[in-house]
Amino acid sequence: MRFIEGDRRVEETELQARSITRHHVTKFYRQQIANSGYYEQLERIVEPSVKELDSPGVLDTSGEHDNTVVRGLQHKYAQTGLLLVTNRCASYCRFCFRKRLVGRESGEIVLDVAQVGQYISCHPEMTNVLLSGGDPFVLSTAKLDEILAHLLSIPHLASIRIGTKLFAFEPKRFEDPALPALFQRIRDAGKTAVVVTHFDHIGEISVDAERSIRSLRAQGVQFLNQSVLLADVNDNPEILADTFAKCHQIGVRPYYLFQARPVKGASHFRVPLRRGIEIANGVNQRLAGIEKTFKYIMSHYTGKIEILDLGDDGRIYMRYHQNKIPDKIGKVFSRQYVETACWLDDLSEDDRLKN
Repeated sequence: MRFIEGDRRVEETELQARSITRHHVTKFYRQQIANSGYYEQLERIVEPSVKELDSPGVLDTSGEHDNTVVRGLQHKYAQTGLLLVTNRCASYCRFCFRKRLVGRESGEIVLDVAQVGQYISCHPEMTNVLLSGGDPFVLSTAKLDEILAHLLSIPHLASIRIGTKLFAFEPKRFEDPALPALFQRIRDAGKTAVVVTHFDHIGEISVDAERSIRSLRAQGVQFLNQSVLLADVNDNPEILADTFAKCHQIGVRPYYLFQARPVKGASHFRVPLRRGIEIANGVNQRLAGIEKTFKYIMSHYTGKIEILDLGDDGRIYMRYHQNKIPDKIGKVFSRQYVETACWLDDLSEDDRLKN
């Protein structure tokens, strides 16, 4: 098998035992990163590394199995439903936190969207649904239409979000002449259409991606961007600041900067929390006020935790941005910092609330 570090013989059984992600990259992305001036960083996103073979972790880092209420539908936070519509992507990210299902057979992908719609109809607290996977836009527009047909008639749903990395991997997908009608149907149903892009690095934002985004924005589609903080890829405040500034320029609001999760086969991408805080602060120092819209987030089993700062008292301060228990949302708490810690579970469990 060809790794970034060189060729190595690996048995198929070893690849399976270590949950190594399949290797597939679009021709467009290969050309984009080769011409970006950042190839040595960006190849790590899609090209296998021998580090994957000895990278510890788990396959479900945020309790997705425990929060699945109907096959394919997760309901972790009261207002939000997360719908897994496919197990495929156009290219496969080496740091993927759903490598347990992406690119392989899985019993977690939705089969009966009508059953999902029935569940959501019975839960008026759910105001938005996120279509995810895999990448929803590897599905045909007709298939996406079929899925939306079961959601758009639900009165308490205010918005439909669709997460995708195809603007980086294959932006010509969004030149499909059927797409404007799909987004128009969402608006005609009284819902807001939101596309959540996944640009991890300014080198991924191509001219084609920018053109497609501007076209869809002109049709009333809103855009957010999620990035993952990745060692040896974008763990640099200048790179991330340039990425977020470019997103803002083309009408994509920087939304989350995720702490990389302790995923089996991908833990080598993690950055220590101390360094992550330094990077997030460095990004904010380089952005104009209007561009500072991202939150540095750890998507933990207990909820989405905003990482705030490392205090002079040696404690790391955090806040629950989302939690299954509503009373915990917004609560600031701290833990004693442990050097090299990359995740909440690496810190001592002496939570202290700060009112």
